[in-house]
Amino acid sequence: MQGTADKIKKRDNPKDVFYTPIDLVKTHLDYVLPYVKENDIIFDPFYGTGNYYKLFEEYYPNNTYDFTEIEMGKDFFQYDKKVDIIVSNPPYSLIDEVFDKSVSLNPFIISYLIGLHNLTTRRIENMNEKGYFLVKMKMMKVFKWFGMSAIVVFTKKSQKNCIDYDRQVWK
Repeated sequence: MQGTADKIKKRDNPKDVFYTPIDLVKTHLDYVLPYVKENDIIFDPFYGTGNYYKLFEEYYPNNTYDFTEIEMGKDFFQYDKKVDIIVSNPPYSLIDEVFDKSVSLNPFIISYLIGLHNLTTRRIENMNEKGYFLVKMKMMKVFKWFGMSAIVVFTKKSQKNCIDYDRQVWK
């Protein structure tokens, strides 16, 4: 049986490999900066070209860093080390699996750059049920990416989302 990561690695036509522009990476790292404490373990599960990981030391000195990248034989879905903060740009086609695996690592902060259409009420509620709340969100348009994108920050340090919504169907 072929694992999820193997399916991504061996597919003929990757549909969600979009490397993050360096200036957007810097914006994302700045966005997470207020949540970082000295000696935190900061993790990039989707190394890609290394744009995130290579800037960790500059943005978050006095911390420890780790990464996974399926193309380098380091599978995020097999990762089981302690982390405090997760920050990256995940494959959108696996967003539910990515969120589930991220929660299983029990960090204080989970922050991803995702397609805005991927930020559904069901996903927010699922994160809430697991003890993570959306405390910060920044929307932007990235050249050649589908639709709007968003930097989202989920934390265990809150019991309230930064956005308000209801499930009522308005007629």
